[in-house]
Amino acid sequence: MSGDKITFLGTAGARVMVANQILASGGLWLEFGGVQILLDPGPGTLVQAARRKLKASKLQAILLSHRHLDHSADVNIMIEAMTEGGLKRRGALFAPSDALEEDPVILHYLRPYLERIEILEEGKSYSIGEVSFHTPIRHHHAVETYGVVFETPRYIISCLVDTRFFAGLSQHYKGDLLILNVVRFEPGGPYDHLSAPEAGEIIKEVRPKVAILTHFGMTMWRAKPWEMARRLSEETGVRVIAARDGMSFHLADLD
Repeated sequence: MSGDKITFLGTAGARVMVANQILASGGLWLEFGGVQILLDPGPGTLVQAARRKLKASKLQAILLSHRHLDHSADVNIMIEAMTEGGLKRRGALFAPSDALEEDPVILHYLRPYLERIEILEEGKSYSIGEVSFHTPIRHHHAVETYGVVFETPRYIISCLVDTRFFAGLSQHYKGDLLILNVVRFEPGGPYDHLSAPEAGEIIKEVRPKVAILTHFGMTMWRAKPWEMARRLSEETGVRVIAARDGMSFHLADLD
């Protein structure tokens, strides 16, 4: 359990940040009790993982919260790497139905390489070895999108991904660690993304042991996410961290 950690392969969110690689966009690599899971392999995941000596052949599962390219662009190469080019049929893929059906982001020839494919749905529970997770509610986003709540024998880790803020959102993401995608510095506008003040309201309601901000758009980056994390820590009384590319957070730090 002492080795359980989450590595932020990238912290970029939204099109401008990702297209210009102002920050990396590799998603999250999670290690819980020996189970290794990749969440949202955006552009550059393979390269970012290799730089940190994380081996795709050790993955048990890949999860897509939704089909947008900043979350899914490297899903095919990561499936190929996980299965060693299809030579070893292994691993699971979890994704919303629209990532697999019409205009899919997951190539058909790769699907038989996997041991199983499961469709994410609102309110459903899933398992990967001894790790369970559920997708509590469909988010308000342009495509079918689900956040993920992981349960290990010791901790609950909530990943609140892209969404417009809406009433009742916070109640679905209780846990010891809360990871929030915070693209916008200020609320408002036609954006299906959380802003920093909205993230603060969620943190106040959830009151995790630690909250980590990630997936920054240009307005958040210009506002210096580390400064925003410091301010939110003072306002909420919760330890708030701004993720950095390549940062690893060890779950033992929750104790």
